[in-house]
Amino acid sequence: MELRQIQYFMEVAKREHVTEAAMALHVAQSAVSRQIFNLEKELGVNLFIREGRNVKLTMIGQMFLEHMEQAMKVIDEAQREIEEYLDPMKGTIRIGFPSSLASYTLPTTISAFRDRYHQVKFQLKQGSYNELIEGVINGDFDMALIGPVPKQEKKVAGTTLFTDNIVALLPLSHPLADSPSIKLSQLREDSFVLFPKGFILRDIIVNACGQLGFQPKVSFEGEDIDSIKGLVSAGLGITLIPEITLVDGLPRSTVKIPVMEPEVSRTVGVIIPIERKLLPTVRLFYEFLKDFFSILDQYQR
Repeated sequence: MELRQIQYFMEVAKREHVTEAAMALHVAQSAVSRQIFNLEKELGVNLFIREGRNVKLTMIGQMFLEHMEQAMKVIDEAQREIEEYLDPMKGTIRIGFPSSLASYTLPTTISAFRDRYHQVKFQLKQGSYNELIEGVINGDFDMALIGPVPKQEKKVAGTTLFTDNIVALLPLSHPLADSPSIKLSQLREDSFVLFPKGFILRDIIVNACGQLGFQPKVSFEGEDIDSIKGLVSAGLGITLIPEITLVDGLPRSTVKIPVMEPEVSRTVGVIIPIERKLLPTVRLFYEFLKDFFSILDQYQR
């Protein structure tokens, strides 16, 4: 079994089409077909079912694909580890992040890091709370920025970098728009714009309202921070939102107001895998993150 055969097999499995796989691999279709034939002959099983011009994995083919995906991750990790030990200043860091940290926190830290280590590369992917945790556990990410920092996950280690207040974002036309601060109970009758069910920021807000004996009336839902801010800007409701997402300015026709009684906040930090050691470049960035926010916290105090 050759590495090239595995690569061709995985590309065909991904695209379910030999010609498209060959084009993606920049090789002749006959070369892909031959390698798949040789692989099936060596294994003694059919990995694909032919359906006209398309192909689909057999049951044994699906099982084989899952094992090969894990094997390729190990091979890629070994190659990265060797390259980074030779020169950790030129490695690649794969980071997962939520939309709430996309506009300010992540770009600011990467920019500061690259001022010092300008040859390090980053691969960035946005994900939901659970996707970020699973991605770090499964090896899809080297680390993830996340909020709140999970405390009960046994396969990741979390480090809190800072605490982020949750503030109210109201349209300028709202009766409380001129208030220096508000109580959460004052928003009991308002229409809320929130993340869909299953998003951690929605859970934080719903739980805070629940402590005061009411459930927020949700008029609209948005799957990212910008869409939620846009809906509030259009006067379609109010929201509670992490203050860090407003650091670059408020959406038009809105006002930010601190929420008191109860104060609502979340921890923001970084998670890394417990069962895998960090590669040298990843370790470099991880230590930089902790130092960067420690210095920032001292300065702000």
